[in-house]
Amino acid sequence: MRYRWMPSDLPVVLMLTTICAWHALTATAGAQSAPYNPYADNQEQLGPIAADGTIHWGTFYKSAAIQKSYERLWNLGACRNTNKAITIPVQRNKFIIDNLPETVFQGTVRGASGTIAGGLVAFTAADPSDPAAAVWVATLHPAGVSHLTVRGRVAAATLQPGTVVRLTATIDAHGKGVAPVQSLTVVTPSHDFKPDAVRPHVIETIIGQVVHIQGSKLLLRIDTGKIRLVSLQLSKDAVATFDASQLEFISFGDAVEVTGRLWDGEGAMGAGTIFASTVMVTKAGLPAVVADPLPVAHALGAKQP
Repeated sequence: MRYRWMPSDLPVVLMLTTICAWHALTATAGAQSAPYNPYADNQEQLGPIAADGTIHWGTFYKSAAIQKSYERLWNLGACRNTNKAITIPVQRNKFIIDNLPETVFQGTVRGASGTIAGGLVAFTAADPSDPAAAVWVATLHPAGVSHLTVRGRVAAATLQPGTVVRLTATIDAHGKGVAPVQSLTVVTPSHDFKPDAVRPHVIETIIGQVVHIQGSKLLLRIDTGKIRLVSLQLSKDAVATFDASQLEFISFGDAVEVTGRLWDGEGAMGAGTIFASTVMVTKAGLPAVVADPLPVAHALGAKQP
Protein backbone atom coordinates (compact mmCIF):
# COMPACT_ATOMS: atom_id res chain seq x y z
CA MET A 1 0.00 0.00 0.00
CA ARG A 2 1.37 3.41 -1.00
CA TYR A 3 1.50 6.20 1.57
CA ARG A 4 -0.98 9.02 1.02
CA TRP A 5 0.41 12.37 2.10
CA MET A 6 -1.72 14.30 4.53
CA PRO A 7 -2.25 18.09 4.18
CA SER A 8 -0.87 18.52 7.69
CA ASP A 9 2.41 17.00 6.51
CA LEU A 10 3.10 19.73 3.92
CA PRO A 11 5.18 22.14 6.08
CA VAL A 12 7.25 19.26 7.42
CA VAL A 13 7.65 17.73 3.95
CA LEU A 14 8.97 21.00 2.50
CA MET A 15 11.42 21.45 5.36
CA LEU A 16 12.69 17.88 5.25
CA THR A 17 12.95 17.84 1.44
CA THR A 18 15.23 20.89 1.49
CA ILE A 19 17.38 19.61 4.34
CA CYS A 20 17.69 16.08 2.98
CA ALA A 21 18.56 17.27 -0.53
CA TRP A 22 21.38 19.39 0.87
CA HIS A 23 22.71 16.50 2.94
CA ALA A 24 22.53 14.15 -0.07
CA LEU A 25 24.78 16.50 -2.05
CA THR A 26 27.31 16.99 0.74
CA ALA A 27 27.39 13.49 2.21
CA THR A 28 30.76 11.77 2.09
CA ALA A 29 31.22 8.31 0.69
CA GLY A 30 32.35 5.39 2.77
CA ALA A 31 31.09 3.33 5.65
CA GLN A 32 28.26 4.85 7.66
CA SER A 33 27.44 4.30 11.31
CA ALA A 34 23.99 3.06 12.35
CA PRO A 35 21.36 5.63 11.29
CA TYR A 36 20.29 8.06 13.96
CA ASN A 37 16.65 7.79 14.93
CA PRO A 38 15.39 11.15 16.25
CA TYR A 39 12.31 9.42 17.66
CA ALA A 40 14.20 6.95 19.83
CA ASP A 41 13.99 7.59 23.54
CA ASN A 42 17.45 8.44 24.85
CA GLN A 43 16.63 6.87 28.20
CA GLU A 44 17.76 3.41 29.10
CA GLN A 45 14.92 1.05 28.29
CA LEU A 46 13.24 0.30 31.59
CA GLY A 47 10.34 -1.84 32.65
CA PRO A 48 7.22 -0.29 34.21
CA ILE A 49 8.75 -0.61 37.69
CA ALA A 50 12.09 1.11 38.33
CA ALA A 51 14.84 -0.42 40.46
CA ASP A 52 13.77 1.61 43.51
CA GLY A 53 10.20 0.32 43.26
CA THR A 54 8.70 3.49 41.81
CA ILE A 55 6.61 3.44 38.65
CA HIS A 56 8.50 4.26 35.46
CA TRP A 57 6.37 6.33 33.05
CA GLY A 58 8.80 7.17 30.28
CA THR A 59 8.05 9.78 27.61
CA PHE A 60 5.04 12.07 27.13
CA TYR A 61 4.41 13.72 23.76
CA LYS A 62 2.83 17.16 24.05
CA SER A 63 1.39 16.93 20.54
CA ALA A 64 0.55 13.46 19.29
CA ALA A 65 -0.19 14.89 15.83
CA ILE A 66 3.30 16.38 15.49
CA GLN A 67 4.91 13.17 16.68
CA LYS A 68 2.92 11.03 14.25
CA SER A 69 3.77 13.34 11.33
CA TYR A 70 7.48 13.05 12.08
CA GLU A 71 7.22 9.29 12.54
CA ARG A 72 5.47 8.87 9.19
CA LEU A 73 8.23 10.80 7.44
CA TRP A 74 10.96 8.89 9.25
CA ASN A 75 9.44 5.52 8.42
CA LEU A 76 9.25 6.55 4.76
CA GLY A 77 12.98 7.26 4.75
CA ALA A 78 12.50 11.00 4.29
CA CYS A 79 15.79 11.70 6.06
CA ARG A 80 18.44 9.74 7.95
CA ASN A 81 20.70 12.50 9.27
CA THR A 82 21.14 14.43 12.50
CA ASN A 83 20.32 17.97 11.41
CA LYS A 84 19.12 19.97 14.40
CA ALA A 85 16.34 21.55 12.36
CA ILE A 86 14.69 18.14 12.58
CA THR A 87 15.84 16.74 15.89
CA ILE A 88 15.27 19.84 18.06
CA PRO A 89 11.50 20.11 17.30
CA VAL A 90 11.17 16.40 18.02
CA GLN A 91 12.95 16.76 21.35
CA ARG A 92 10.93 19.84 22.34
CA ASN A 93 7.71 17.95 21.72
CA LYS A 94 8.43 15.43 24.47
CA PHE A 95 9.54 15.26 28.07
CA ILE A 96 10.29 12.61 30.67
CA ILE A 97 7.31 12.12 32.98
CA ASP A 98 9.48 10.68 35.75
CA ASN A 99 11.20 14.07 36.12
CA LEU A 100 7.98 15.66 37.40
CA PRO A 101 7.59 15.80 41.20
CA GLU A 102 5.11 13.41 42.81
CA THR A 103 2.34 15.04 44.85
CA VAL A 104 -0.86 14.00 46.63
CA PHE A 105 -4.17 15.45 45.44
CA GLN A 106 -7.73 15.12 46.73
CA GLY A 107 -11.11 15.79 45.18
CA THR A 108 -14.50 14.43 44.15
CA VAL A 109 -15.02 12.09 41.21
CA ARG A 110 -16.73 13.35 38.05
CA GLY A 111 -16.34 10.09 36.15
CA ALA A 112 -14.10 7.12 35.37
CA SER A 113 -13.49 4.90 32.36
CA GLY A 114 -11.25 2.09 31.18
CA THR A 115 -9.41 -0.54 33.18
CA ILE A 116 -6.49 -0.74 35.56
CA ALA A 117 -4.26 -0.66 32.46
CA GLY A 118 -4.42 2.94 31.25
CA GLY A 119 -7.82 3.90 32.67
CA LEU A 120 -8.85 7.45 33.55
CA VAL A 121 -10.42 9.07 36.62
CA ALA A 122 -11.72 12.63 36.24
CA PHE A 123 -12.17 14.63 39.44
CA THR A 124 -12.63 18.15 40.70
CA ALA A 125 -11.87 20.06 43.87
CA ALA A 126 -15.17 21.93 43.57
CA ASP A 127 -18.80 20.83 43.37
CA PRO A 128 -18.75 17.89 40.91
CA SER A 129 -22.15 18.92 39.56
CA ASP A 130 -20.83 22.35 38.53
CA PRO A 131 -20.13 22.18 34.77
CA ALA A 132 -17.73 25.13 35.06
CA ALA A 133 -15.56 23.47 37.71
CA ALA A 134 -11.95 22.72 36.76
CA VAL A 135 -11.45 19.00 36.15
CA TRP A 136 -8.19 17.09 36.54
CA VAL A 137 -7.67 13.70 34.94
CA ALA A 138 -5.71 10.95 36.68
CA THR A 139 -4.37 8.41 34.20
CA LEU A 140 -3.32 4.92 35.28
CA HIS A 141 -0.15 3.34 33.93
CA PRO A 142 -0.78 1.45 30.66
CA ALA A 143 1.09 -1.57 32.03
CA GLY A 144 -1.47 -1.90 34.84
CA VAL A 145 1.03 -1.23 37.65
CA SER A 146 -0.72 1.76 39.23
CA HIS A 147 -2.28 0.95 42.60
CA LEU A 148 -6.06 1.40 42.57
CA THR A 149 -8.16 0.88 45.68
CA VAL A 150 -11.93 1.26 45.94
CA ARG A 151 -13.34 1.15 49.44
CA GLY A 152 -16.46 2.19 51.31
CA ARG A 153 -19.90 0.79 52.07
CA VAL A 154 -23.12 0.68 50.06
CA ALA A 155 -26.46 -1.07 50.38
CA ALA A 156 -25.96 -4.63 49.15
CA ALA A 157 -29.16 -4.43 47.10
CA THR A 158 -27.53 -1.80 44.84
CA LEU A 159 -24.86 -4.15 43.49
CA GLN A 160 -24.85 -4.96 39.78
CA PRO A 161 -24.58 -8.29 37.92
CA GLY A 162 -20.97 -9.17 37.16
CA THR A 163 -19.70 -8.05 40.57
CA VAL A 164 -17.55 -10.59 42.42
CA VAL A 165 -18.36 -10.84 46.12
CA ARG A 166 -17.06 -12.68 49.16
CA LEU A 167 -19.32 -13.67 52.03
CA THR A 168 -19.78 -16.18 54.80
CA ALA A 169 -22.86 -18.37 54.64
CA THR A 170 -24.29 -21.86 54.95
CA ILE A 171 -26.18 -23.42 52.07
CA ASP A 172 -28.16 -26.60 51.63
CA ALA A 173 -27.59 -29.36 49.08
CA HIS A 174 -29.56 -27.40 46.47
CA GLY A 175 -27.40 -24.28 46.79
CA LYS A 176 -29.91 -22.27 48.80
CA GLY A 177 -28.81 -20.21 51.79
CA VAL A 178 -30.22 -21.26 55.14
CA ALA A 179 -30.16 -17.75 56.65
CA PRO A 180 -30.29 -14.15 55.37
CA VAL A 181 -26.96 -12.53 54.51
CA GLN A 182 -26.20 -9.38 56.49
CA SER A 183 -22.85 -8.40 54.97
CA LEU A 184 -20.61 -9.16 52.02
CA THR A 185 -17.44 -7.77 50.45
CA VAL A 186 -16.90 -6.67 46.86
CA VAL A 187 -13.51 -7.93 45.67
CA THR A 188 -11.32 -7.99 42.57
CA PRO A 189 -9.90 -11.51 42.16
CA SER A 190 -6.58 -12.04 40.41
CA HIS A 191 -6.57 -13.34 36.84
CA ASP A 192 -5.51 -16.81 37.97
CA PHE A 193 -7.87 -17.00 40.95
CA LYS A 194 -9.79 -20.26 41.34
CA PRO A 195 -12.59 -20.34 43.92
CA ASP A 196 -13.04 -23.23 46.30
CA ALA A 197 -15.98 -25.55 45.75
CA VAL A 198 -19.02 -24.77 47.88
CA ARG A 199 -19.89 -27.46 50.42
CA PRO A 200 -23.42 -27.82 51.79
CA HIS A 201 -24.36 -27.68 55.46
CA VAL A 202 -21.14 -26.00 56.66
CA ILE A 203 -20.37 -22.37 57.48
CA GLU A 204 -17.72 -21.22 55.03
CA THR A 205 -16.46 -18.38 52.86
CA ILE A 206 -18.07 -18.24 49.44
CA ILE A 207 -16.65 -16.25 46.53
CA GLY A 208 -18.87 -15.90 43.49
CA GLN A 209 -20.08 -13.59 40.76
CA VAL A 210 -23.44 -11.87 40.96
CA VAL A 211 -25.65 -13.07 38.09
CA HIS A 212 -28.95 -11.73 39.38
CA ILE A 213 -30.01 -9.38 42.13
CA GLN A 214 -33.51 -8.08 42.68
CA GLY A 215 -34.88 -6.81 45.93
CA SER A 216 -33.61 -9.16 48.60
CA LYS A 217 -32.79 -12.05 46.25
CA LEU A 218 -29.14 -12.62 45.33
CA LEU A 219 -27.96 -15.28 42.89
CA LEU A 220 -24.25 -16.12 42.64
CA ARG A 221 -22.36 -18.19 40.10
CA ILE A 222 -19.56 -20.42 41.39
CA ASP A 223 -17.09 -21.62 38.75
CA THR A 224 -16.06 -24.84 40.44
CA GLY A 225 -17.52 -27.81 42.30
CA LYS A 226 -20.92 -29.48 42.01
CA ILE A 227 -22.94 -26.51 43.24
CA ARG A 228 -22.57 -23.83 40.54
CA LEU A 229 -25.47 -21.54 41.51
CA VAL A 230 -26.02 -20.24 45.03
CA SER A 231 -29.29 -18.52 45.94
CA LEU A 232 -29.20 -16.22 48.95
CA GLN A 233 -31.58 -13.93 50.78
CA LEU A 234 -30.29 -10.48 51.72
CA SER A 235 -31.35 -9.02 55.03
CA LYS A 236 -33.21 -5.71 54.89
CA ASP A 237 -30.14 -3.72 55.90
CA ALA A 238 -27.47 -5.87 54.21
CA VAL A 239 -24.25 -3.95 53.55
CA ALA A 240 -21.63 -4.42 50.84
CA THR A 241 -18.12 -3.28 51.73
CA PHE A 242 -15.71 -2.54 48.89
CA ASP A 243 -12.19 -3.93 48.89
CA ALA A 244 -11.65 -3.81 45.14
CA SER A 245 -9.48 -2.38 42.37
CA GLN A 246 -11.76 -1.87 39.37
CA LEU A 247 -12.65 1.44 37.73
CA GLU A 248 -16.21 0.33 37.03
CA PHE A 249 -16.89 0.55 40.77
CA ILE A 250 -16.06 4.28 40.80
CA SER A 251 -19.07 6.60 40.65
CA PHE A 252 -19.89 10.27 40.41
CA GLY A 253 -19.51 11.93 43.81
CA ASP A 254 -17.05 9.43 45.30
CA ALA A 255 -14.10 10.90 47.19
CA VAL A 256 -10.69 10.34 45.59
CA GLU A 257 -7.09 10.73 46.65
CA VAL A 258 -4.45 10.59 43.92
CA THR A 259 -0.69 10.33 44.28
CA GLY A 260 1.03 11.18 41.03
CA ARG A 261 2.91 13.55 38.75
CA LEU A 262 0.98 16.57 37.47
CA TRP A 263 1.42 18.00 33.97
CA ASP A 264 -0.75 21.04 33.19
CA GLY A 265 1.08 22.27 30.10
CA GLU A 266 0.65 21.58 26.41
CA GLY A 267 -1.12 18.30 25.71
CA ALA A 268 -2.63 17.93 29.19
CA MET A 269 -6.21 16.74 29.62
CA GLY A 270 -8.63 19.13 31.32
CA ALA A 271 -6.99 21.36 33.91
CA GLY A 272 -4.10 18.91 34.12
CA THR A 273 -3.09 15.29 33.64
CA ILE A 274 -1.91 13.41 36.71
CA PHE A 275 0.19 10.34 35.97
CA ALA A 276 -1.05 8.36 38.95
CA SER A 277 0.95 5.84 40.92
CA THR A 278 -1.82 5.45 43.52
CA VAL A 279 -5.56 6.13 43.35
CA MET A 280 -7.71 5.62 46.45
CA VAL A 281 -11.47 5.98 46.08
CA THR A 282 -14.04 6.05 48.88
CA LYS A 283 -17.62 5.32 47.87
CA ALA A 284 -20.16 8.05 48.58
CA GLY A 285 -22.54 5.52 50.07
CA LEU A 286 -23.21 4.52 53.65
CA PRO A 287 -21.19 6.19 56.43
CA ALA A 288 -17.85 4.49 56.93
CA VAL A 289 -17.26 2.58 60.12
CA VAL A 290 -13.54 3.33 60.23
CA ALA A 291 -12.31 5.89 62.72
CA ASP A 292 -10.66 8.20 60.17
CA PRO A 293 -12.40 8.03 56.79
CA LEU A 294 -10.94 9.78 53.75
CA PRO A 295 -12.44 13.30 53.63
CA VAL A 296 -13.68 14.97 50.48
CA ALA A 297 -11.22 17.79 49.80
CA HIS A 298 -12.42 21.32 49.09
CA ALA A 299 -9.23 22.36 47.27
CA LEU A 300 -6.81 20.66 44.98
CA GLY A 301 -3.21 20.56 46.09
CA ALA A 302 -0.75 18.94 48.41
CA LYS A 303 -2.33 16.89 51.14
CA GLN A 304 -2.33 18.67 54.47
CA PRO A 305 -1.34 16.84 57.66
